[in-house]
Amino acid sequence: MQNSENKNVWYSFPKVELHRHLEGTFDLKTLFRIAKKNRLEVPGDYPTFQKFFQFPKDSKPDFQLFLSKFKNTWYRSQEDVFDITYDSVKALKNDGIFYIELRFNPEHFAAYNDFDRQEITTIIIQAANRAAAEAGVRIKYLITFNRGQYDQKYFINLYRKIVDLKLDDIVGIDLAGDEENFKIGLFSDLFKIINDEKKYKTTIHAGEVTPSSEIWAALEMQAARIGHGTSTIHDVKLQEHLKKNRIPLEQCITSNYQTGSWSDEPNHPMGRLFRLGVPVTINSDDPTIQDTDLSEDYAKAEKYFDFTVEDFTALNLTAIETCFLSPAEKEGLKKDYLLAVEKFRKTHPALLKMGAI
Repeated sequence: MQNSENKNVWYSFPKVELHRHLEGTFDLKTLFRIAKKNRLEVPGDYPTFQKFFQFPKDSKPDFQLFLSKFKNTWYRSQEDVFDITYDSVKALKNDGIFYIELRFNPEHFAAYNDFDRQEITTIIIQAANRAAAEAGVRIKYLITFNRGQYDQKYFINLYRKIVDLKLDDIVGIDLAGDEENFKIGLFSDLFKIINDEKKYKTTIHAGEVTPSSEIWAALEMQAARIGHGTSTIHDVKLQEHLKKNRIPLEQCITSNYQTGSWSDEPNHPMGRLFRLGVPVTINSDDPTIQDTDLSEDYAKAEKYFDFTVEDFTALNLTAIETCFLSPAEKEGLKKDYLLAVEKFRKTHPALLKMGAI
């Protein structure tokens, strides 16, 4: 299976994903139905709608075009939010997702209609839990704050509302958005509160389109994980720090190419960082927007970095080690995950005999 001659095999490989945004992983047919029901100005036929919604797969990197695909005007009712969440999460099984910490921004779903943020958060988790249970996918949630939308005072208030929900399925907070124009230091009070209260762990998008200094700033905010972090490849001291403290990078090959944050896809730093012993995980980010899926990133990692089943298993064990579950939950997840990998091996004996995986 060298050079991804049979990339479809990766769809059945069990995956642990730590970095995927719900608002970038929609079930497109459901979104099309909602758009037509709500009489939105979108293309009238489904194939054209796909092109309208998704980043052109073979296009050159274009950050502004990529961002333009994210819209929050689809929903006209809470039922719309429930339906898109349910169908999108149920489809995760098709991508071989074993466990996922799915992140979402309540503002994305609530702002246009000024829905109650607590109600929307609860609806999303109820819909996702039902779908995950039916699909056999294990799931927890991160709440995303988009640093370009509001200041930290607003996010502190939203954080309080999330805490008041007392939903055990929420395990972390994610800071995303424009890292160039809204530096991490602008949110120091927010992270002090989160860290002092110890209700959630945090992951921060950093070092995607900024130098490693922003990753160091995220670490000063006690980030337990780093979203993307591609600039780590240029900072040996940072690499050693991440190795010593087992702080992982949530890396996303296709996403980084399309946004232009790392346009030389075959030389994406994931492979080199992994070989250096830096904790890295493989993730999709916004697969529907990107017209791709996590399995395709696995095929790319196999092709570009010569990753094998052993390598992918190690990456997923790192994801389990650094996920936001309790130690006991991690141990149970690890045990079940290794059983799933063994099942995968047994169902692909010909490939194993060839030494391809």
